[in-house]
Amino acid sequence: MKKPIKAAAVQFNIALGDVDANLAHVTDALRRLAQEGVELAVLPEMWSCGFAYRELNALARRTPELVARLKELSRELSMVVVGSLPEPHGDKVFNTAYVIDRGELAGSYRKLHLFSLMGEDRSLDSGDSILVAQTSVGKIGTMICYDLRFPELARRLALEGADLIVVPGEWPKPREEHWRTLLRARAIENQLFVIAANCCGVVGKLDFFGQSMIIGPKGEILDEGGYQNCELSARLDPAEMIRWRESITCFKDRRPDCY
Repeated sequence: MKKPIKAAAVQFNIALGDVDANLAHVTDALRRLAQEGVELAVLPEMWSCGFAYRELNALARRTPELVARLKELSRELSMVVVGSLPEPHGDKVFNTAYVIDRGELAGSYRKLHLFSLMGEDRSLDSGDSILVAQTSVGKIGTMICYDLRFPELARRLALEGADLIVVPGEWPKPREEHWRTLLRARAIENQLFVIAANCCGVVGKLDFFGQSMIIGPKGEILDEGGYQNCELSARLDPAEMIRWRESITCFKDRRPDCY
């Protein structure tokens, strides 16, 4: 990040399997945020359809159309947009986060860690590489939901130069405190900004608590969603991150020779 930016998270109740309804909600939300001067917006995990497993392969076939639509919107609104969608892959799909920068695809990240407790590994394939995307708002490292429980990934993104980490999620009740604690921990230990977009309300058989968050490099909560549909935003100043890293020199004091 070369200058301060305004970033946002879009939190909403994903309509299971209803791509058109979800796209309409996202479109309206991005337009509202653009009017507020937002330059980076993060959407929830699988925002187009949720984990509609029985229809997932068919729903994934609409993803190229949705990526094209996000490109149009991001160009029109001069915005970077990140969110995960089902990507077709043989008999299964990838859970893929697309980083779209003002009309161009800056990169895509396939979720590395599949949540076996909910059977993700039975319907999805996992990726095998990380992503730090160079964008007009800075270097964006990408994680998806369950990835949050693996600090090695966040540290690798930070070492690769990420200014901020985005986390599209579908994190359900009752593990709200895990979500909040892990997000702050990833920000604190890597001294960078974290923007996490969760869904809310009942989606299929699961109840989601929302609590999307934007967190500063000291772990301070810059903005936080409640339990309903909302858009939250905050100003991210790279000078604050630099000062904090100069104050507590965690990266300089690392001992990778011992671990």
